[in-house]
Amino acid sequence: MGRNILLIEPNYKNKFPPIALMKLATYFKTVGDNVVFYKGEIKDFILERAVEKCINKLNTVAPHIKWRSKHEAIAAYIKTRKICHLEAIGIDNDEEYAGIALGWLIFYKDYIWKKYYLREEEKEWDWIGVTTLFTFYFDITVKTINEVKLLLRSTGHIMVGGVLATLQPNELKAATGITPVVGLLNKPGMIDEGNELIIDTLPLDYSILEEIDYRYDMSNAYYGSMTKGCVRHCAFCAVPKIEPEYQQFIPMSERIKLVKEKYGEQRNLLLMDNNVLASEKFEDIINDIIKAGFGKGSTYEEPNRLKFAVDQLKEGSNKRAYLKMAQREYVAYLNSLKRNKNNEALSYKVYSVLYDFGLLALGTCTIENAIEAYPLIAEEYEHRLKLRRPKQRVVDFNQGVDARLFTEKKAELLSKICVSPLRVAFDSLSVKDEYIQALTWSRQYGIRNFSNYLLYNFNDRPDDLYERLEINVKLCTKLDANIYSFPMKYHPLYGNNSHDRDFIGKHWNRKYIRSVRAVLNSTKGSIGRGESYFYKAFGCDKNAFHLLLDMPDTYIIYRYFFEWLKEKRHPMSTYNWEQTYNNLSPATKEEFLHIIHDSTFTAVHSKEYYSGELAEIMKFYVNLRDAVQNPDGELFKLKQEYDMLSSVHARRAIAMQNKRENID
Repeated sequence: MGRNILLIEPNYKNKFPPIALMKLATYFKTVGDNVVFYKGEIKDFILERAVEKCINKLNTVAPHIKWRSKHEAIAAYIKTRKICHLEAIGIDNDEEYAGIALGWLIFYKDYIWKKYYLREEEKEWDWIGVTTLFTFYFDITVKTINEVKLLLRSTGHIMVGGVLATLQPNELKAATGITPVVGLLNKPGMIDEGNELIIDTLPLDYSILEEIDYRYDMSNAYYGSMTKGCVRHCAFCAVPKIEPEYQQFIPMSERIKLVKEKYGEQRNLLLMDNNVLASEKFEDIINDIIKAGFGKGSTYEEPNRLKFAVDQLKEGSNKRAYLKMAQREYVAYLNSLKRNKNNEALSYKVYSVLYDFGLLALGTCTIENAIEAYPLIAEEYEHRLKLRRPKQRVVDFNQGVDARLFTEKKAELLSKICVSPLRVAFDSLSVKDEYIQALTWSRQYGIRNFSNYLLYNFNDRPDDLYERLEINVKLCTKLDANIYSFPMKYHPLYGNNSHDRDFIGKHWNRKYIRSVRAVLNSTKGSIGRGESYFYKAFGCDKNAFHLLLDMPDTYIIYRYFFEWLKEKRHPMSTYNWEQTYNNLSPATKEEFLHIIHDSTFTAVHSKEYYSGELAEIMKFYVNLRDAVQNPDGELFKLKQEYDMLSSVHARRAIAMQNKRENID
């Protein structure tokens, strides 16, 4: 039968799937174990298991009843204990099965509320693996470990690994009692003594990603790395600790072939290399990427994911995953038809099929129905799929490449694959010349789309961030390129501040951090092409940038609205704030800046808390964001007026543009 294996990713937000758990899933399935993957709150997982177990028991008691169709009511009763949900299940008290069925419903209600799941005889997991990520997710990770370890059988084993586990093993052990695994699973026998499989080299099990409701931003991609480690030892980086040895070349094309055969075609190639340009076999890496089907201009034809899921269910592969996948694809198809009124007849037909087979909700979905429903919609579904145009593929070196290791030859090699965007690290002005040269060479060989992470709040000053952003904006024009900059706040790997996000660098303060975040809030986290846009967002020069950093957060977030208030001669306009700010005496300005830069300043004091010049400037630092959002307030009504005027101006601008285009 094999062991029962539970793989857990804590319920934090992240873009990338847990690659280590995907490798572990492959390992355990290879040795014949049963694997379940979950991401989310453990209490929700326990409830999910309780409901499934209850329905399975009810099916043995009265197989002639469609218990699956009562999933919602059964789940609601177990979760809430409310009699109304029990009544909604609709047990016929005159039937001989009624007493036993009611007994199982009460048992699984108590399973949750009286915590029967903690009883040794109810525990089902022989081995539990928990992955960890950033150190500022420490609290949520510890909570997950402490909750899930209670589900382990007394003879079982729990393993905790990943980034946080490697960087802070002692802290994690103190908080959970579990000794974590440090580093990679790159030796034989690390799970089962005597087993020669090296987990870190195994292909990824993509099917487990379909077992969960969480959708990763970076999906529909082959994941992996073609090198390990980094030749640098930057003080802000965890790589030397996690991957201490540099590996020059790990071929990817055969792994991609295996994934395609077993889990279906993926569109993009997402590589997690920490310094791929350091490899002496960089040309071999590029050739292998081309061999895998990711040469320049390569395209992707969307596969029939619904048929794939149904076929996997027929074969009995990961039923938990492919049932969810099939149900998602059925509903996605229905929703796509609903969006076009010309498809009303077909939409009704598909809806009827999904309704009749219980496929509109996962709880009522069965493997048999998911399989039987497909032939009824296959012809139209497959026809529409063939009409879709091929899509461009993308290679993404997601961790960025090192500008200091660029050569013209490497830029030429990169241009031979469908890399977009090319992410080039720009963490410090010390690499300014190398960075500009790297982009210049890349542009020379036809690469046009770039992206980079700009580390700030480390040893840099605010002016450094401004200058790097300005360099990128100007390079967009000079090179006729698209460069998207993503400022990334430094967070310490160790120490007291590593478990939260409140660390402030020696040249920064809390107000500056909040101001940068406020600007990025309006730019959706990145700065792209357009000098006028950049200078409006960050200031026309460094002096204007510093003025903006001291501006009240609400004035930054609602920039145009507070500027517009000048037309209304409103005392809280940006103009009045700036006039008051500039007219402060040197002594008062020094005191004022000390207040707003202080780490304890919360911007909630009323102006009566201060006196004189301070009172005049501090009135702008009360919680104006609430005032803008309060329907009973004056600023809210003015904001409504401003939004209406902006909408009218926008429509007029569009109309004028359309008129000019028609004339042309």
